Amino acid sequence: MNRPIKTLYVVLFGLLLLPVSLLAMGNLTGYRMPGDPSVLDGGLAKSVERHYDEHFPLKQVGINLWAAVEYLLFGEGRSGLVIGEDGWLYSDEEFAPVADAQRQMQDNLALIRGVQQRLEQHDVHLLLAIVPAKTRLYPEHTGRHHPSALQRSLYPHFHRAVRDAGIAAPDLLGPLQAGKGKAPMFLRTDTHWTPDGAEVTARALSEVVRSAVPLRGEPQEFITETVETRAHRGDLTSFLPLAPLFENLLPSADSLQQRETRAAQASSDDLFADSDLPVVLVGTSYSANPSWNFAGALRQHLQRDLANHAEEGGGPLVPMLKYLQSEEFENDPPQLVIWEFPERYLPMSSDFTDFDPQWLAALKGAGDQQGLAAANR
Repeated sequence: MNRPIKTLYVVLFGLLLLPVSLLAMGNLTGYRMPGDPSVLDGGLAKSVERHYDEHFPLKQVGINLWAAVEYLLFGEGRSGLVIGEDGWLYSDEEFAPVADAQRQMQDNLALIRGVQQRLEQHDVHLLLAIVPAKTRLYPEHTGRHHPSALQRSLYPHFHRAVRDAGIAAPDLLGPLQAGKGKAPMFLRTDTHWTPDGAEVTARALSEVVRSAVPLRGEPQEFITETVETRAHRGDLTSFLPLAPLFENLLPSADSLQQRETRAAQASSDDLFADSDLPVVLVGTSYSANPSWNFAGALRQHLQRDLANHAEEGGGPLVPMLKYLQSEEFENDPPQLVIWEFPERYLPMSSDFTDFDPQWLAALKGAGDQQGLAAANR
């Protein structure tokens, strides 16, 4: 490249950069200097850099443009997403092998058995609701992507392990497969099930409960109603940062029927009487998020009210451990705990930093002993 062409290249690049730089300089007018700026240690410079980065005029353009290139040319999104066919999105947690999976599964199964023992000490029944992976229920939309051997074996392995430990865990895959011919059981753009999928699961679990655990109290009628039908952009679309410039490239939004469940009759004494809830629900966002109405569907089919201790974002083990340490469990244990547990979490680690390591070790040790006894039977 000769000197005139190099000069022209630099001039053109400078002309392109000039308006962007002026826009960026304009954004500095909104900068607010810290009350005690630290110049010598670079604190002030970092503050200006952070403001500049957050308000850089082409930052969002660059994000959208690169996301569009990855999506259109390579059929990929950000790490964590697997793009299937026909507008279906999946979490890569349902595909990828997991490091040190065998040891982690043994640890988690020991904790599950330890939880069962702890509940049994309070005469509480445990019903484990193992939620099948979206890829297991809808493999026809995964396209060229296939779950690893570990992921393919998780559901039967999980069921076999808890069955050997004497834990009730009905097969939910069969009812969901039967139901998907009538209505979507999972959302295309979300990791979660639909209200129909939650309802099918609640009905299947309730049938098991009725045949095995006579719940105390009088049956109560609950009514479920669809309050609105709305467009739903699933949580997996956050791994496709195409909006606002290329929002039209996103898979079409799901149609979500928002449902609510209420008691058919409310007694005037309910405000003053001590509530006796024979059922507790523990789990993940499948149970905690009201968009799916899983707790409401359980109330309707069990004909009993329940306490919902499910939490979003922490997996299934953490909320269960929190519940076991709660005053509610110690002072007023229920008859039945329904533990919603997505299969993909079995080989995954959890954040147990808020729990006493000795208490966890004792719980896990009790589970290990139970597992050893089951293996020797």
